[in-house]
Amino acid sequence: MDIRVAVGDIAAWQDAAVVVNLFEGVTKPGGATGAVDKATGGAVSHLIASGDLKGKFKEAYLFPTFGKIPATRVIIVGLGTRNRFTVDRIREVSAKAVNRASRLGLPSLSTIVHGAGIGGVDLIEATEAVAEGALLASYRFSRYRTKKEDEKPALGTLMIVTPERKDVRTIEKAVGVARATAAAVFMARDMINAPSNDKTPRQLAAQCEAMAKQVGLTCTVLDEKQIQEVGMGAFWGVAKGSAQPPRFVVLEWRGGTKTQRPIAFVGKGITFDTGGISLKPQDGMLGPMWEMKYDMAGAATVFAVLRACAELKLGLNVLGIAPLTENMPGGNAQKPGDIVRTIGGKTIEVLNTDAEGRLVLADGIGYALRHEPEVLIDVATLTGSAVYALGKKTFAVMGTDRKLARRVLNASESVGERAWELPLFEEYADQIKSDFADVKNVGGRPAGAITAGKFLETFTDGRPWVHLDIAGPVWNDGGADSPKKEYHPKGATGVPVRTLVRMLRDWKTAA
Repeated sequence: MDIRVAVGDIAAWQDAAVVVNLFEGVTKPGGATGAVDKATGGAVSHLIASGDLKGKFKEAYLFPTFGKIPATRVIIVGLGTRNRFTVDRIREVSAKAVNRASRLGLPSLSTIVHGAGIGGVDLIEATEAVAEGALLASYRFSRYRTKKEDEKPALGTLMIVTPERKDVRTIEKAVGVARATAAAVFMARDMINAPSNDKTPRQLAAQCEAMAKQVGLTCTVLDEKQIQEVGMGAFWGVAKGSAQPPRFVVLEWRGGTKTQRPIAFVGKGITFDTGGISLKPQDGMLGPMWEMKYDMAGAATVFAVLRACAELKLGLNVLGIAPLTENMPGGNAQKPGDIVRTIGGKTIEVLNTDAEGRLVLADGIGYALRHEPEVLIDVATLTGSAVYALGKKTFAVMGTDRKLARRVLNASESVGERAWELPLFEEYADQIKSDFADVKNVGGRPAGAITAGKFLETFTDGRPWVHLDIAGPVWNDGGADSPKKEYHPKGATGVPVRTLVRMLRDWKTAA
């Protein structure tokens, strides 16, 4: 979708449709909506008086103008009540308008910046939300469809109309940020939605190398021989059961000073998860087995965040690490009871081969520590327990550094991606004590998401660290419990890319 900015009066603007808004409970519209009301002979007021238009959140009322104004149609999006108005509601109503226009097959749409007037939201924040919501709603994943005539095309152009010429540059800059963020989300969604036969570890690493070259990142890829040579025994233990060789991807963005230690991200990259020898049932805790193609969403998130760092030219040094492998029950697969040694020297008793994500992350974290990071964040579709605890609309946050956790939670609130902190009390460590190794990879069903976090803490060597378990909101299966905002398509949502990008954008000001 092409987003443009123009100076003008929305009530006098010519397009297939123009978009204005209404708070719930308003009987006499003002601002741009009032201007449209006046120009159409009181059409909006009549709709309010008749009860057809209430301004409820995400209500999208469309009516033809019959030539009373240059636009062919008017879409009025409901903002809901004033006391519940947020920036994310701007994002959602913008997406709602785009979705409505797309269903009608409209080629273009013109809109005001919702919330920047009577809503009292800062112009930059409001514009980013309008542009981001519109772009995210325009996403389509149709790469594998040979017949596309039944699919409604995405909206081609969105024009943001402002009455103030002095605001044009500010709006254009905010649109640029939204465009870079949305592009990162799209990359993550594309990777996660792709079938596993089209994203083997080698294929995914190659995609990452191409992206890095395009945007200006440094990319290093270790092959199966190098993975073993550096001592990543936990990662190799998972990888050796597959006929597809693993890859270990290291991305670097150097936007800070030479002496600045990097902010490190480690993403779980299981390109397909059968559970290994501890084979998953066809319909498991996290859904049917075919959905396990999304078990590399942590890696996709890290790739997307690093891409955004480069495109936004953030003044930080950022490190992204992703161990990529399948988890298969091949003849060479690790077995329950095996003991593996990590890159840091600690040993792990593998009691359940389906708890493989924490094994590859242990070595990913260990490798990241060699870069002496300022802080460390890992991202993973790690446990069904996180879904049982928080549902599919919220991702879990836990870690050893409260300031870092607060950075993540504040950013998630800003972008409308729900997150909640879980405790990592020392008592939980008792559940992962092993009789034969330093630690075991499962601690039983009680507090399963927390004991998985406790397991990962073992390998952080006291570095400020936070773990994000994104198993719930990363995938929208269409069910009532799924994350289904107006800008969430079926399938991959791209959560928590926007949270982490916003965290990095706010890094210096929030310090």
